[in-house]
Amino acid sequence: MSPREVVNAALQKGLDLIGICDHNSAENVLAVKRAGLRNGLMVLGGMEVSSSEEAHLLVFFDDDDDLLSFQDFIYQHLPGLNDEHSFGLQVIADDEDGVSGFCERFLIGATSLSASAIVEAARSAKGQSLVVAAHVDRESYSLIGQLGFIPPALALDAVEISRHTMTAAAIDRFPDCKRYPVITGSDAHHPDDIGTRYFSLTVEDGSIEEIKKALAGKDGRKAVC
Repeated sequence: MSPREVVNAALQKGLDLIGICDHNSAENVLAVKRAGLRNGLMVLGGMEVSSSEEAHLLVFFDDDDDLLSFQDFIYQHLPGLNDEHSFGLQVIADDEDGVSGFCERFLIGATSLSASAIVEAARSAKGQSLVVAAHVDRESYSLIGQLGFIPPALALDAVEISRHTMTAAAIDRFPDCKRYPVITGSDAHHPDDIGTRYFSLTVEDGSIEEIKKALAGKDGRKAVC
């Protein structure tokens, strides 16, 4: 998906705020943010990081410098190079959908970092960060799928369920989810997937501070999944 394609699809679905999380990279996030700003769509920048346990974590930052610093840290712990013949080109695009380069790193792989190390690195940012356990209802590439549980010591802000499971069913099936706010998302890998699942926020803006208040139900803010 290209930056303008993502933004256009989100607007067509009536979304006000989207989160952009490529696998183990933020190379295209700033282009989507610029395209969103130009078209009235709020974009929260992040990454979907694969831990050494092969569990996926969504990590968001308000500050672009924090996001790029976090990417540099992840790249230091991401071994291997992309096999273009097997996995295709990993395009880096600009906000007008022009190709500005290609990422040669093995983005589909797992980092050498544990889930706890990833969370700790996110929390060390200068600005606000938001950490969410991705698609915990999936049998693969989730904390519950890989570990069988969500480590209580892991400082998560929320857990995400995929568009294939309803919230009540996920909480009933995975009791660990009761310890956290539960959100849902489309986990879109194709334009048609965007907006197939979403959750609603009552907030003043799209900042992480406001989102955290909504997840916690503080100061009149709320989140409805």
